[in-house]
Amino acid sequence: MLTILKRIVVGRPFRNERLSHTLLPKRIALPVFASDALSSVAYAPDEILLTLALAGVSAVAFSPMVGLAVMVVLLTVVASYRQNVHAYPSGGGDYEIANVNLGKYAGLTVASALLVDYVLTVAVSMSSAATYLTTAVPALHGQQALIATIGVIILALVNLRGVKEAGSVFAVPTYIFMASILGMTLVGVIQAITGQLGEAPSAQFTIVPEEGFDEGLVGIAGAFLLLRAFSSGAAALTGIEAISNGVPTFRKPKSKNAATTLLLLGVIASSMLAGIIFLANATKVHIVLDPATEFLLDGMPLPEDYIQSPAISQIAQTIFGPGSILFFIVVAATGTILVFASNTAFNGFPVLGSILAQDGYLPRQLRTRGDRLAFSNGVLALAAGALVLIIAFNADVTKLIQLYIVGVFISFTISQLGMIRHWGRELKLARDKTVRRRMLRSRTINMVGFGMTALVLMIVLITKFEQGAWIALLAMFVLFLIMWSIRAHYDNVAKELAVDEDASPRALPSRVHAVILVSHVRKPVLRALAYARASRPSRLDAITVDINTEETEHTVRDWEKLDIPVPLTVLASPYRETVTPIMEYVKNMRRDSPRDLIVVYIPEYVVGKWWEQLVHNQTALRIKTRLHFESGVMVASVPWQLKSSEEAKALQDTQ
Repeated sequence: MLTILKRIVVGRPFRNERLSHTLLPKRIALPVFASDALSSVAYAPDEILLTLALAGVSAVAFSPMVGLAVMVVLLTVVASYRQNVHAYPSGGGDYEIANVNLGKYAGLTVASALLVDYVLTVAVSMSSAATYLTTAVPALHGQQALIATIGVIILALVNLRGVKEAGSVFAVPTYIFMASILGMTLVGVIQAITGQLGEAPSAQFTIVPEEGFDEGLVGIAGAFLLLRAFSSGAAALTGIEAISNGVPTFRKPKSKNAATTLLLLGVIASSMLAGIIFLANATKVHIVLDPATEFLLDGMPLPEDYIQSPAISQIAQTIFGPGSILFFIVVAATGTILVFASNTAFNGFPVLGSILAQDGYLPRQLRTRGDRLAFSNGVLALAAGALVLIIAFNADVTKLIQLYIVGVFISFTISQLGMIRHWGRELKLARDKTVRRRMLRSRTINMVGFGMTALVLMIVLITKFEQGAWIALLAMFVLFLIMWSIRAHYDNVAKELAVDEDASPRALPSRVHAVILVSHVRKPVLRALAYARASRPSRLDAITVDINTEETEHTVRDWEKLDIPVPLTVLASPYRETVTPIMEYVKNMRRDSPRDLIVVYIPEYVVGKWWEQLVHNQTALRIKTRLHFESGVMVASVPWQLKSSEEAKALQDTQ
């Protein structure tokens, strides 16, 4: 049943030869890798407006300036990452750049930052999508966590079917979102020029400033609030690094196609961000953290059940009218792209996890591809981490956003520093003037990128640390230690298992002592006996544990009746234990003959149904587990196929 369910959900497995068919053209790669950055226009403007609203209505007017600063950083980082994908097209992205140019500590720092940020990308995007859905369907308000959880599960299942299949599913909705936002921006700008642009539903509300901001953005507190708004809006840059991690999934020429996709991403994302912030300012969109206490209407607070709509929703309602078809198209497209934004992480996290697993920093199960040639274990690990955050923070975007972008700007900054060192090393080797000029240009771009991302990182750390960024930093530190310990474990195991120079592959035990475990004299025991005798051990014994006197006597009589030429030893068990007497018997044999090899034959049933495994082989499993810790002891499982196993085997043969 599990196999049938897996085939229905995931599909039939692909052969290794199909890997080349899963590579993405630019038209599919754009929605697959750029949906995260594109979708940030759905919540980055909201966070800018929400933060500025702490200082009242007058402070919200500074949102275009903050948005312009975010756009400058966005385009600078895009230009910097275009150099990255040309220099390092293998898919390691920021991790590989830091690891090669700055050392393993920097590489692990970047890796831990990116892994945490990928998990937060899924949690934030899904939570924001749930918020937009409740805007369109108010009856679902309060169920954001459940909606986001279902969304993560569905997205994980889609990605388990393969990267190209997921990209084909996401391409059309992503392009619809881009068309709807850019189209809404165009209509809104025309209405603003012609004087027909109305005011947003929240424009009539007065904002109650937070204590300390009664006079607006003045003094050090006002400057700090502007920086905090900028750091929140910098969430628009998340997802850019995913393209550098996903270069191997592009069609040839991989680097060129990835760089072109990055350029398209930068132009489209900055245009959409500029349009939304302009229209939000023109329509006087107001967004606050707690509408019931921070909004006033005619001097009176709003009712407790007031539902605040996101910026795009209010702009669409103002431009196209509430309840119009175009309004619902914009809201639906925005909610959909927020769901698909998580797909960027579902492509970046498994690839990075696979590379880290190959380097020994994560469990090696993450480096293998699943049935559909996707890194299935990485997909499942990402989904599990995102679900934990969504449930823990109840899908609250404002709380989750404070943990966000810290990791991505750490990786931005370190990778740009690594690229500067990379170009410096390459310039020492280059002799051709044209090549040197190109390298100098690339290094200059990366130097500007480093300076800007380092500045943004400091702003983010200063303004967001107490709001929750410390949680993300702590998670990165813990993940760094975990990956370091995994690598140390693998290294220690490799040293322990390495063959010494003086070791002889011809070394043999002095004798082989075979032991058969007998519970009842049945066909599985007789098969184990036949196999043991066929191996011609130096000595062959059979043992049974006296748990029940009557059953033990019956077993001894059956053994003697068959005239089996192997002595049957009965082990006493005054406390009705099975495992302990067997372990004591084996340990005594080891003490008497430490140079002998002991082979314990254990008859086991092969069953076809999962519940049958629960009622069979449990004692054998406990015995095997204990015996595996004894040196000089081998365990030989002798299978006996029950009839139910034949049905399971026939089903497997048809797969």
